[in-house]
Formats: sequence, structure tokens, C-alpha cells
Amino acid sequence: MKFRKYQQADRDKLIELLTAVFPNDSAHNEPSRVISAKLKVDDLIFVAELDGRLVGCCMAGYDGIRGWLYSVSVLQVYRGGGTGSELVSHVISALKELGCVKVNLQIRATNTQVAKFYASLGFEVEDRLSMGALLQ
Repeated sequence: MKFRKYQQADRDKLIELLTAVFPNDSAHNEPSRVISAKLKVDDLIFVAELDGRLVGCCMAGYDGIRGWLYSVSVLQVYRGGGTGSELVSHVISALKELGCVKVNLQIRATNTQVAKFYASLGFEVEDRLSMGALLQ
């Protein structure tokens, strides 16, 4: 397994991956739109590649204070074998190199399997209220 930054040549494969992993996601999270928007800000998109195939992805953010993980995704067939753990570890290392000292992420409260995954990596539930507004 190889972990690396996204390259423009990955675009179609990444759209396919994100569509497969998040098939019922909201329209504002449409993969081609999200990738383009992210690249306008920075290049913190990381992929997991095996034999030339993208099998995982993690978009990250860093605002100088804390880091964020977004759209962490691994194809179903590669889950449970360490791909997600190694990908998250790779991204966290990249954020540390930028000076990041704390990483946050958000998941749906009903997504208990993913909550268990992140807990196994040392993430803890924090007493926070997450709020958002969809801008149109």
C-alpha cells in the first residue's frame, strides 16, 4: 500500500472512489465539486493506492490552530485490514509536519462503527455542539 498526496491524474479515480464510499451523500458533497473546491484552498488531499488503484482517501485541513480530517474513505473490500488506520496515521503525520498539535473530525452520531474505528486510533468524543449552515 502506498500513501501519497493527490495528483490531478487521480481525479476520475477519486471521484469514482468517493461516489462508491458515499453513495447517498448530500448534493453539496458531490465529489467533483468538493475536489475542485478543496484544491482552491490547499493540496491536503491524500490517497491510498494499491497496484495503481485508489482504495482510500482523506482530505485534511489545517488553519494554523488545529487540523481537520474530512471524507476519510476506504473501499469496502479493503476495510478491516489496516488501510484506514494507516491512511489516517499518514495524514496526521503530514499535519504534524505543518505544526498541527490537535486534529478534529466530525461523524454522524448514528455512525457507531466509524466512531469505534476512530476511538481505536485515540480519538475521543468531546463535549461540543457542532453547528453548520448551508450557504446557497
